Amino acid sequence: MSERNRIVPRVGMVGGGQLSRMTHQAGIGLGVDFSVLAAGPTDSAALVCGGVTLGDDRGLDDVLAFAKAHDVVTFDHEHVPEPVLRAVEEAGGLLRPGRDALRFAQDKLRMRTRMAELGAPSPRWRAVTTLEHVTAFAEGAGWPVVLKAARGGYDGKGVWVVGDAGEARGVVDRAAAEEVPLLVEEKVDFGRELAVQVARSPHGQVAVYPVVETVQRGGICHEVIAPAPDLPEDKALRAQQLAIEIAQALDVTGVLAVELFETDDDVVVNELAMRPHNSGHWSIEGARTSQFEQHLRAVLNLPLGSPRTNAPYTVMANLLGGEDPEVYRRYLHVMAKDPEVKVHFYGKDVRPGRKIGHVTVMGDDYRDLLERARDAASYLRGEQK
Repeated sequence: MSERNRIVPRVGMVGGGQLSRMTHQAGIGLGVDFSVLAAGPTDSAALVCGGVTLGDDRGLDDVLAFAKAHDVVTFDHEHVPEPVLRAVEEAGGLLRPGRDALRFAQDKLRMRTRMAELGAPSPRWRAVTTLEHVTAFAEGAGWPVVLKAARGGYDGKGVWVVGDAGEARGVVDRAAAEEVPLLVEEKVDFGRELAVQVARSPHGQVAVYPVVETVQRGGICHEVIAPAPDLPEDKALRAQQLAIEIAQALDVTGVLAVELFETDDDVVVNELAMRPHNSGHWSIEGARTSQFEQHLRAVLNLPLGSPRTNAPYTVMANLLGGEDPEVYRRYLHVMAKDPEVKVHFYGKDVRPGRKIGHVTVMGDDYRDLLERARDAASYLRGEQK
């Protein structure tokens, strides 16, 4: 087919990780011409995607050339430098979400400032450059406090809970030596962590998913229960409305994940991610429209799909690599024991603590589902013989 007669939209995703891999899978059904900019041929998405460009997914030359070859470009991470994004847009590249929205997911200081302007419930915080700044903040908020790198942190990296000035000193000194901007936040007294995915298209249509409960250990998401059990309706509606308001105020295109703390009387904004997110993987089986299909629909300005659930509950458990790399041979036991468990592997080399896949299971009793998902994940990690 000639370029002039081409009608299939070309979507490029910067980054070759598992989010690109699962977005590619969703794009097949939509008939989208989908390709990725991956750092290497063994990246998760590069192993399965028909269109792969190898290059620096944070470098100006490679990102700019990739954008020129596609109708729209989106992202599986927030680490493309802002000057690169600006150069792509100035050259006529279509980024969704755009640079003006992405900066709030890239920089926690900007995000916190904007949340304050919007009146979104947030922890007390301030930018800090010295130990004196931290101790002055702690005098009002109380120890322990949470120190965060303003840029670049994920999966617990770049976040430190410090109990006194001695612990804070080491973090502040390292940040200063590495020229990493810091902020300090109060340690919120919360009951559990929640998350909401909302999709928004360029013409302003939104679709919001049920509020989910996320189980975090060591800063890494281990399990997700969708919807969050026993969440009062007023809090659930508050969380969903808050996600919609943030997406609209920041002019987000695509999927926005809003991570929240549930307190006794409210929900509090913790983090933002402008892309498909780990807390939404349950939606592949558990929702009428997965977060990955929804993201593609949004960036292509297509009508959004239904976010309704397919079962009363869906539970997802992440698979983290253990000491035994032979995970695939354990399929047999897991599939035979519980045929309703769905297994997703990302094609990654197995390393201890690395996310290598996830499992999901749907049903009526979330406690039973949690037990089944945990059992399958534990066996696939090699913790059971």
